[in-house]
This record gives sequence, structure tokens and C-alpha cells, in this order.
Amino acid sequence: MKIAILSPFYPYRGGLAQLNARLYTELSVRNEVKAFTFTTLYPNFLFPGKTQYVSDDDTATVIEADRVLNSINPFSYIRTAKRINKFLPDILIIPYWMSFLAPAFGAVCLFLNKKIKIVSLVHNAIPHERTVIDKPLAKFFFNRCDAFIVMSEPVRDSLLSLKSNAKIQLQPHPIYDQYAERTDKLSACHKLGIKDNKKNLLFFGLIRDYKGLDILIEAMQELDDSYQLIIAGECYGSFDKYQEAIDRSLLKDNIIVYEQYIPDDMVSTLFSASDVLVLPYRSATQSGVVALAYQMELPMIATNVGALGTTVRDSGTGMVIDAVSAPEIAAGIKEYFSSDLSGTYLVNLKKEKTRLSWNNFAMSTESFLSEIVAS
Repeated sequence: MKIAILSPFYPYRGGLAQLNARLYTELSVRNEVKAFTFTTLYPNFLFPGKTQYVSDDDTATVIEADRVLNSINPFSYIRTAKRINKFLPDILIIPYWMSFLAPAFGAVCLFLNKKIKIVSLVHNAIPHERTVIDKPLAKFFFNRCDAFIVMSEPVRDSLLSLKSNAKIQLQPHPIYDQYAERTDKLSACHKLGIKDNKKNLLFFGLIRDYKGLDILIEAMQELDDSYQLIIAGECYGSFDKYQEAIDRSLLKDNIIVYEQYIPDDMVSTLFSASDVLVLPYRSATQSGVVALAYQMELPMIATNVGALGTTVRDSGTGMVIDAVSAPEIAAGIKEYFSSDLSGTYLVNLKKEKTRLSWNNFAMSTESFLSEIVAS
């Protein structure tokens, strides 16, 4: 098949660009694949982080992509469609994760050759932090798609609420396998310059309100000095409220903060230094951080929201907390360390790591795309 992918690629950074790079690489093994990406993804005044781009010392996978789409320039929508039409793929894959990009994606689709089938890889049909325009914008784009790939049941259900006749393939989020394997905890702690004699809790990834970091910081008040919290990720918005909560905490000296974009070569060190990954989310669909935990073979403590609790519970890769509250999360953390289940969790993590390999994801995706082309 000839396959085009329109989405962020290098020099854009982050989990989405990394996932796209792996998808491109896997699909290229048996298909002719071309990447199309943005000249402007978010205008700088709208971007909540520090930078959208990889740094000079980042180890991000470089994918040769046609930089053509400006998310806020309608003239570029026509230009992008023309470039894709010139390649004339059988399938165009457009990952979708936020309604801000729906007008651009939908408009590009309007100008495409009608022979090209459009498949959206939907990360979130409706954003976690919703506005009144999210649904109509999503419908505008989804109504121009021939089929969809989703990675969790909640996303599938949200998509069906917007397009009841959608043709959907559900397949779980593949692992992130571009990182180095875990090393021993002692050397990782020394590399980070943190205490090595604590029960290390890791909060990892972009810091946004729905991820509940404030609840986890509050939960630290109910733990003793044997616990240490490592916060690693860039904050979308102000970190001030989290820092104020840390400053008030009785265990503030046991809360280590790396409020920054985490480069690839630091990921393994952080996971190696940690005993458990804590996901205190208020809401969730699928989680790329869970896929990373599988790769790093790190057990999890997760709240029972969206697909998050179901995924962790059904796979037996960690402990699930039913109530999203500081006391319940603190109690779950204590229970985790007092139990002898870590060995069982590790066995199951290894199984999930194999099941969710990129080869399996790519083979399943190719089979589905072939059906769409033939339909």
C-alpha cells in the first residue's frame, strides 16, 4: 500500500511525535510511506509549554517529512492537500487528539482526491478539558473520515457518540520501545543525586489538571519519611499551585521535582530509580505513560477512571484505587508496599510488553487498512 501520515513529526517533540515516528517506521517495512507535517502546529502564544521543538541534544527519531501544513493558515490547507494528492496514497492516516486542529484536518480532507481513503488514529475524540466547541469541531473532521483506529473503549464510545456509524478498529496503545532498558535503582538514584534508601514514587509525563498531581502531593502528607516522590514532566500552565502545595507539605524535602521536558536519555534513569509509577488521574482514556510503564517494567498504582483502572486491573500490572482522593491514594500506596505482589506485577508487565509490541500493532493496523482500501 501507499500510505501517507499527516501529523507532528520531527522537529516536533513529545509522545505523539514519538509514536508517529514508530508508526512510520513499522509501516515502512512493508509499505511505501510518506510523512507530512506542520510548518506551524500551535502559534507560540497558544502553546502552554516551553517549546514545541526538540533540542540539539535530544535523541528523537528523525523522520524525513514534508513540512507544509500551518494549522491557522487556510491557504496551507489547500497546499497540503495538493502535496498529498501528488503522492496519491491509498490511505491517509491523520492522528487526532484535540479539536483545535479539526478545522485544518477537515479542510485538508475536503480538497483530497476522492480515491484516497482517510483513517483517523483517534487519541481523544473529546478532550479531557472540554469546551462547548469541541464536539462540533470533532464532527466536522470525523464526518470526512472513512474509518478510525482507537486505543481504548472510552475513546471508541466517545467517537460513536459523535459518529454512530463509524467503522472502528480498537487496538491497545503499543509500548514506547525507543528508550534504554532499566538499570539498578541504586546507580539511578546516584545519577539523579537523590536519596537511594526511600520507597520511590514516580509521577511522570505532562502535568495537566486532570492528571491529579495536586492530589498525589496532598497524599504525601499521610505518608512517613520512608517515602519519596519524584515528579518528572513539563507543566502545561503554571506550576505555582503545585509548588505551593509542596512547600506546605511535611515531606517537602522528600519531593523531588524535574519540571521540564524529559529528554529520552533521562527516561530510563527516572524509571530505574523508582519503585512504582503513580497515576492519580481524575479522568483518563488510554495513557501513553502506561505503555511506557510496560516497556520499563515498572508496576503502577492507578485511580479507577476511564480505561486507566480497567487496563491496570485486567492486565494485573499494578494496584487500582477506587476513589480519587488523597486519603485513598495514600492508603493504596501503603498497601502496595506492604503486599508481596510486586513479583506478580513484574511477570504480568513482561507479558504485556510482548503483547503490545510495535510489530503486533503494525500488523493489525495494516490488516485493517487493507480492508478499508478494498471496501
